[in-house]
Parts: sequence; structure tokens; C-alpha cells
Amino acid sequence: MPELPEIEAYLHALRPRIEGATLEKARVTSFSLLKTFDPPVHAAEGRTVEGLHRIGKRVSIDLQDELHLVIHLMVAGRFKWLPEPKPVPKRSGLAAFDFSTGSLLLTEAGTKRRASLSVVTSDDLTELDPGGIELSETDLAGFTEALLAGRHTLKRALTDARNLSGIGGAFADEILFRARLSPTQMNTNLSPEELATLFDAATSVLDEWTALRISETGDGFPEKVTAFHPEMMVHGKYGEGCRVCEAPIQRIVAGGRETNYCPGCQ
Repeated sequence: MPELPEIEAYLHALRPRIEGATLEKARVTSFSLLKTFDPPVHAAEGRTVEGLHRIGKRVSIDLQDELHLVIHLMVAGRFKWLPEPKPVPKRSGLAAFDFSTGSLLLTEAGTKRRASLSVVTSDDLTELDPGGIELSETDLAGFTEALLAGRHTLKRALTDARNLSGIGGAFADEILFRARLSPTQMNTNLSPEELATLFDAATSVLDEWTALRISETGDGFPEKVTAFHPEMMVHGKYGEGCRVCEAPIQRIVAGGRETNYCPGCQ
């Protein structure tokens, strides 16, 4: 699932391409994609893009007259930029948004359709926000309050979008590795020093990976967006030797989701 760094890379690439452009046509080909009906999606056509912003892991394309196209890529949804409109692929295509500057294609791999599109006014925009705080906008006290909102394992606490914004499984693994904390440790058992270490790890990991994703994109458009990256320390590294202590990276699989960690460092 694209997380905060990947979403920021998409926004970085989209802003120079569609800000100030006109949405000429919205072609939704997947019935399951559209989660709202009023306003209808065609109401967005003919409007100018005034900006873009992130809502957790969602992308909001902000149109004139306070209308917003809010897209959640979920696990397998991806964007592709085309210089001109083309037919939406039958198997993987969900929608295409044809702007005066090019076409934004929305696809989803696999057979499950989880990605979503909501067309909302500014008055309803907050209803799509899970409520988690942005780490870039808080301090240690705010982070601690959010992390301890309920009693959970650290992995679950970090990925709860109602408390912390933009963090999914991949970067939770990387954050916990940097903090040298076990993903199965309970959040309520952390000392003040461990909470401070975790906050520093969370902010630094997200900042560094956002900068890396944007740097990799450059003036182009993000390609092959995946939760795995050769520079990651533990996520997706099951069975490989830890770069710090050489212990084999381990995994926990539950509910179809995988957690990777180093038993030596964490």
C-alpha cells in the first residue's frame, strides 16, 4: 500500500502537471470505485485544479468552487500519467481523468477492487479524514497521546490511521527497527525514553523516505510504486541477514499482513 512517502511523491509529480489545468473528462469504468453519488462525478468536469493535498493515505485533487476528488489507492491502486487520453485498460483500469495537460490513469492490480473515489464538497471533506495526527505537525507529547490512545502492540498502534497519519506496515517495520523496539511490544509498556526514541525514529524515517521517493521521481512520474525497496532495512527482507547484526530477518504473518523485524536488534 502506498504510504506517506509514496503519496507525497505522487503529489510532487502531479502538481506541476495538473495544478491550473482543467479537468475535461472523468471516465470511471469500475462500478466499485465510486463511493459517492452526490455530487455526481461529471460535476467535476470543466473545473480548474486549484491544488492537491494529502489526507492520510488519500490524494485530494482540489477543484474550483470547493469540489474535491479524493482517491484512496488502498493496497494495489496506482497512478500513471499519460501525455494524452487513452482507453482505460479493461483488466486493471478503474478510471481516467483527462486534463487539459494530459491524462491521469488509475489502475489496480489483482482481482479485488479496494481503491476508492469520493466526490465531495469542502463541507464534507473532513468526513474522509481518519483523524490521525501528522507527525510533521506535532511534538513528543502529541505523538505520545496518539500512540497511547488504546492498548495495542507497537505495530498496530503505529498503523492505526485514527491516531497517526500516513503510516502503513512497511514504514512501521522500518520505524521500529530504527527505534530498536519489538513490533509485538505493547505500547503501554514503553518508558519515557523509549517513547522519545520512537518519536525520533518515526519522524526521521518518514522524512528521509519522503525525500528519497521524491528524489527518485525527479521531474518524472513515480513508476513501479511498491512497499519494497532495496534500501529498506527489514521490510521485505525475510531470511536475509540484518545489515547491523547479521541475524536473519524474521516475519510474523497475521490477517494476511506481514511484519518483518530483526530478532537481534529489536
